[in-house]
Amino acid sequence: MEVTIAEDRLKEVLKAAVVEVLEERGDLVREIVEEALEDLALARAMEEGEDSEVVSRDQIFSLLER
Repeated sequence: MEVTIAEDRLKEVLKAAVVEVLEERGDLVREIVEEALEDLALARAMEEGEDSEVVSRDQIFSLLER
């Protein structure tokens, strides 16, 4: 037995499913976006750090203790 679904109907069902997930699990989507943004910021900071002056661990901790 083969089940056939029209392309338009499939799109409609998928859209409804995505909307339902966003409505019911908005917190999960928000968390995923936040983590992705944090990863991008960390990657950018690491790239910028590659071109900066090398400092000792003690210099970093003395700045953090202020």
